[in-house]
Amino acid sequence: MKKLLMRKRFSEQVHKFIGRGNMGDSKLLTLNFVPNKVEINFNVFHATLKDMIGTKQNKDGLLIQEESEGVDSSVPKWTLRGLGDDKGVDFWGEESKEGVFETWRGSWQEDLTEDLALSTNLEDILLLRNLPWGSILSVSSSYFILCLILGSIWMLPSSSSETTRRFEFNVEWKKVTRFCHSKQLLTVNGEYPGPTVAVREGDNVEVKVSNGIAKNTTIHWHGIRQFRTGWADGPAYITQCPIRGGQSYTYKFTVEDQRGTLLWHAHHSWQRASVYGAFIIYPRMPYPFSAPIQTEIPVIFGEWWNADVDAVENEMLMFGKGANSSDGYTINGLPEPLYPCSVKDTFMETVERGKNYLLRIINAALNDELFFAIAKHTLTVVEVDAVYTKPFTTTAIMIAPGQTTTVLLDTNQLPDSTGIFAMAARPYLSSVVPFDNSTTVGFLKYKGASGNFMPPTRLDRLQLYNLPELQDTAFATRFDKKLRSLASSQYPCNVPKKIDKRVITTISLNLQDCPANQTCKGYKGGRFYASMNNFSFVRPQLSMLEAYYHNKTAGVFTSDFPENPPKVFDYAGVDRLTENMNTEFGTKLFRVPHGTNLEIVLQGTNFLHPENHPIHVHGHNFFIVGSGFGNFNVSKDPDKYNLIDPPERNTVGVPMGGWAAIRLKADNPGVWFIHCHLEEHTSWGLAMAFVVENGPLPSQSLLPPPEDLPQC
Repeated sequence: MKKLLMRKRFSEQVHKFIGRGNMGDSKLLTLNFVPNKVEINFNVFHATLKDMIGTKQNKDGLLIQEESEGVDSSVPKWTLRGLGDDKGVDFWGEESKEGVFETWRGSWQEDLTEDLALSTNLEDILLLRNLPWGSILSVSSSYFILCLILGSIWMLPSSSSETTRRFEFNVEWKKVTRFCHSKQLLTVNGEYPGPTVAVREGDNVEVKVSNGIAKNTTIHWHGIRQFRTGWADGPAYITQCPIRGGQSYTYKFTVEDQRGTLLWHAHHSWQRASVYGAFIIYPRMPYPFSAPIQTEIPVIFGEWWNADVDAVENEMLMFGKGANSSDGYTINGLPEPLYPCSVKDTFMETVERGKNYLLRIINAALNDELFFAIAKHTLTVVEVDAVYTKPFTTTAIMIAPGQTTTVLLDTNQLPDSTGIFAMAARPYLSSVVPFDNSTTVGFLKYKGASGNFMPPTRLDRLQLYNLPELQDTAFATRFDKKLRSLASSQYPCNVPKKIDKRVITTISLNLQDCPANQTCKGYKGGRFYASMNNFSFVRPQLSMLEAYYHNKTAGVFTSDFPENPPKVFDYAGVDRLTENMNTEFGTKLFRVPHGTNLEIVLQGTNFLHPENHPIHVHGHNFFIVGSGFGNFNVSKDPDKYNLIDPPERNTVGVPMGGWAAIRLKADNPGVWFIHCHLEEHTSWGLAMAFVVENGPLPSQSLLPPPEDLPQC
């Protein structure tokens, strides 16, 4: 350990920080300090530099972000950002003055009363110079380090040390009150929604999950590719046995070549009704859009049941009926004034007029796709599922469970005296099974408005303007068609142009005949199930990944999932209520060699009700190369594929009464779950899995299971 001294004597001196160089159109990371103070917004408190010295940051890795003013007219505004955890804090900033990086100046006027000795291991400090957005100051200590001695700057040596961010999740019950109703709610660390996991691209991540309840649980890091670390993926009985009550398991993985907004959630039964949170990956390179960001706003949609969610699921499965719908939707865990006892719990975000805000929108609802809009404002979509897109403006978005959408919001409207604009979400479509058709509302409040505002308690008193109606399939289709990969030299679109294998699977809701001596409460006395290629997935009692790894698959799964529909018919044209196929049951998957260019065509059927099914693929991102209504035509539709800039996602909405074709390179060894992210449909069996075999090289093989992997 070496000592670095910061002395009082530089209070009136000018110091220089980080070098100079012409970066062309690039942006560089740096730090800057304004006179009198350095103020950092931690989302939960403000602190001057004096307050920060020696202060540990929140271990959940909350974002630090503040736009700083220049010292004089020659110094532009720019943004200071950082990540904090229990080991320290990383800071970086974005220079934006005509693409030229100059010597920055700042003055220091903190009245420090004594010399401060700051300790750090220089091997843990990373400073890369003269690279576009490569100058990252990574401080792996408990202090904010300014290497200033007698007004001079010390340039720290470069290091290639990897950063490991550690988090602790305690699964526990917490008494929570919503909708006039109090109940014991399953949470992580007593938080609802759960804590935000914030990391940086390239970080190693370790999350110790301790199960403090009597029931089993698992956590899934939705959208993280888990390259060779399938043991950390999380779906119960697919890649691991559940974590039993009183036990713990540490999920270990690396965030590679991913940046943006994802989510984490429980992946056992219906626990993700309340066990979920944001997973934010901050990039090493600059955002590929130029708008200066004032701050970030998380918008996480969820559902609330007054009843016990386990009881709701168990009743649905016992009687083969549709699940009782939720009592309402939430925004960041809060209901809205249209629901009972909810005026004081309404989500409200204060903004400044004329600024740009980054909204990280996450649909963590169990069973509903949602439309979202902010009254009189447009949104610019810049990223979906942690992949940059070609930016486009829209009056609203459609977002399915498991999907994320990052948008820029320009607060450019003229507010009335209240300064209030409604931001609202409502479900897309309806179904023959029960669903929550309510609208949830939060509010955007422009700073400086003088009028009083009382949230309305009736929907007809709200002006929602640009929020689509429940069955606006035309808008949902237009929105999806606008999504395109950025496909730049820095962020290329690596869609497979040719394929080695095509799998075509139907996606169906099924009405099963009621077995003798049972009570069934589905449509016309039947039982609801769901299937892919007419096989309803049966979750095994052992981990499929362990069975595959140890080559002991007998009695766990078979590798004979049909790669084409077992019966050819007019999938999208059948009468939804008079025609039906009783499904078969099994734990079936298919296998592909490592490196296979794989195409999967997801064909919706019209049985019971044509729905927009959000299909999530674990372990891989994929490209949505085509979609349409009606039946997929294998001889004609591939000619219309977009193989230039198709959107890259981890969850695709298969159009109602239609199909979607996705392509991926199967280069991640392991067993990977494919399922509908409407939890009701997964419970009915709308799922399958596939194996990616090991490649010829050690770097292409699944890593051995960790020592603390839970046992069944």
